[in-house]
Amino acid sequence: MTSHVPHPVRTARTARTPRTPRSDARDNRARILDAARAVFGEQGLGAPMREVARHAEVGPATLYRHFPTKQALLAETFAEQRRACHGAVRDALADADPWDGFRSLIERICELHAHSRGFADAFMTAFPEAMDFAADRERTLLAVRELARRAQKTGRLRPGFVVDDLILMLMAHRGLQDAPRATRVQASRRFAAYVIEAFGATEGEAEARTPLPPAPRLQLSQPPSSP
Repeated sequence: MTSHVPHPVRTARTARTPRTPRSDARDNRARILDAARAVFGEQGLGAPMREVARHAEVGPATLYRHFPTKQALLAETFAEQRRACHGAVRDALADADPWDGFRSLIERICELHAHSRGFADAFMTAFPEAMDFAADRERTLLAVRELARRAQKTGRLRPGFVVDDLILMLMAHRGLQDAPRATRVQASRRFAAYVIEAFGATEGEAEARTPLPPAPRLQLSQPPSSP
């Protein structure tokens, strides 16, 4: 009589390593952030949270479990752009030539804003609760003020420039956001070149220029309301 040897039981562990709740949560979070970058990047801050959830293929409850508020989602969505903005400010201030530092900061800010409509809106919007964006904006304005002071001492930046002119420039730059992305980036670079040329002053020319009109005190826009 031969003994029967049972076949090994095929368990779920041997068949497939189960996903843990933690790994599922990480995947959901990553999908949400990818979706938010795409949705806010193209549609701006007015895009509703439900559109992000739909794009990420998760339910609204999952979205709000990871990001209870839209401000929290935006801060994480644009973390990479915020780091790039910090780097642009740091590099500009460290440049031995103040005018070169000033020019590079203008170019890099325009580039960041051109690539993401949402980041441009968040940077320029008065979110009462989004202190991260407010701090980024203040850091950038302080850097521009310091770079302008240094560049004006060298005679390369026109004397009439004030830091509110940067806000004026970025408000005008937002007009490019309706163009397709490829066209928008190309137009942004040309726009930045024109602006830098307008800000600059060749040696001995500054006094001969027509004085600028008074600088307006510009107010940041309020965030668009969306569910």
